Amino acid sequence: MEQAEKLNRPIITFINTAGAYPGIEAEEHGQGAAIARNLFEMSKLTIPVIAVIIGEGRSGGALALAVANKVLMLENAIYSVISPEGFATILWKDKSKFEEAAKIMRITAGELLEMEVIDCVIQEEHLFDTLKTKLCFYLGELEKLTPEELQKERYQRFRKF
Repeated sequence: MEQAEKLNRPIITFINTAGAYPGIEAEEHGQGAAIARNLFEMSKLTIPVIAVIIGEGRSGGALALAVANKVLMLENAIYSVISPEGFATILWKDKSKFEEAAKIMRITAGELLEMEVIDCVIQEEHLFDTLKTKLCFYLGELEKLTPEELQKERYQRFRKF
């Protein structure tokens, strides 16, 4: 990210992560700190950042990679800070209620577009042509913004959540 900023190049992240292991051992190895550091560093960038959720976008790790000016999502991908099973376990102490949890969480591309969490749903039928077109469009729009405007846009996006 630092190299991209130094060379004034945009960053495009492709997110497909089932989520980080939620155990004590992972925290002892600095998992939470690494996610927090990434959130902090990406929020400071003065170059365009676009995130594309291509499969599973679960956990703080997925969120950390999506600190972007624009977030695109494949139509069959999911995006949430926790899995439906984890949500059900926390809320009802019963992970078998994951389907009910998923409905409450609203983790599908269409739902997230409706809530303005993402900017665009990519239909998978013509994936590469559509993705190329959308990336070029959004990069063109973002290149018109000043470094300060890019930072502010990312900040405002996450403040909305």
